[in-house]
Amino acid sequence: MKFIVSSSALLRQLQAVQGVIQTNNVLPILDHYLFDVEGRQLTICTTDLNTTMRTRLAVEGNGQAKVAVPGKILLETLKTLPDQPISLALDPKTFAVELHTDKGKFKLSGENGEEFPTLPEMTGNQQFELPSDALLTGISNTLFAVGTDELRLAMTGVKMECAGDTLSFVATDAHKLVLHKQGGIEVPASAGFIVPRKALNLLKATLPGDASPVKVSYNNTHVVFAFGDLELTCRLIDQKYPDYQAVIPKDGGSRLLLRRTEFLSSLRRISIYSSKSTYQVRLSIKGNELQLSAEDPDFSNQALETLACEYNGPDMEIGFNSRFLMEMLNNLDTAEVKLEMSESNRAGLLMPAVKDNENEDILMLVMPVMLNR
Repeated sequence: MKFIVSSSALLRQLQAVQGVIQTNNVLPILDHYLFDVEGRQLTICTTDLNTTMRTRLAVEGNGQAKVAVPGKILLETLKTLPDQPISLALDPKTFAVELHTDKGKFKLSGENGEEFPTLPEMTGNQQFELPSDALLTGISNTLFAVGTDELRLAMTGVKMECAGDTLSFVATDAHKLVLHKQGGIEVPASAGFIVPRKALNLLKATLPGDASPVKVSYNNTHVVFAFGDLELTCRLIDQKYPDYQAVIPKDGGSRLLLRRTEFLSSLRRISIYSSKSTYQVRLSIKGNELQLSAEDPDFSNQALETLACEYNGPDMEIGFNSRFLMEMLNNLDTAEVKLEMSESNRAGLLMPAVKDNENEDILMLVMPVMLNR
């Protein structure tokens, strides 16, 4: 069967779902796009068996076919074409694919679309909707804190918790922790599930930055995010998430108030002189003065800067990994930040000094490092 479609529109949809395809697939068919044509609609699907993306595109045609089309060669061909109507012919018997342009034709060898892995059956679903920009903010604010240690599988994803009218995003790698809460969301029941890093990276790359709705459907094994013409389905991480509430200090402690960009710029300079094994930076607070310092004993490098601040506690010295602090400050979008600390051996809490959005709340926890005396 044949259908006609815009080359640029097809390329755009292929690129939207391309991120699922891995470079070292065990099954050769996973290198392909599944083209499922029914009348005037083309459904394109990619999968790595754990994560699946699907998109739909209107075409000019009147037939039915399901063929797995080789991904790399098709994508590279379309990238070189100017925007024009192209004709694709899918042979359901030989699985050959012919692409016709105004200047010539290209023939690709496809696979049987019936052998392409099918989407999991979603049963016992719970559903809710939230604005795309709210989901995007929650993912962006937490994804950087996700762990990479496969022995701690639960920490390699972001935990999404539904309770009341609040959706919480939690990420930790045992050294730092981020808790982002998004209010004003109507959720059917209290629930929690861990979404893998890869799926979240794909969502971050494809979610629109506006308030268009995203439908979230989930059960005990999978979650589906549907928005616009795209749909992402992924297998959840079946592990118990650490009790993150137990490590968040409840007493608050002393409060240090700083301008975010000034603090971040100083850390960037100071960290250049820190040890390349610990990236340790020392914060010495006396009155309304913060002194940042670092040294690398192996090369006798040292750095020291002083910043003005607001502080309401006793004099303190505490050490942090400068990379962790910089990551956190880079992911906060606020003029001023506050750092709450109680003792030099207890976690510090970093958060915006003033909430810009009543429906959003973010808290970042960073563990201290032992100071070199």
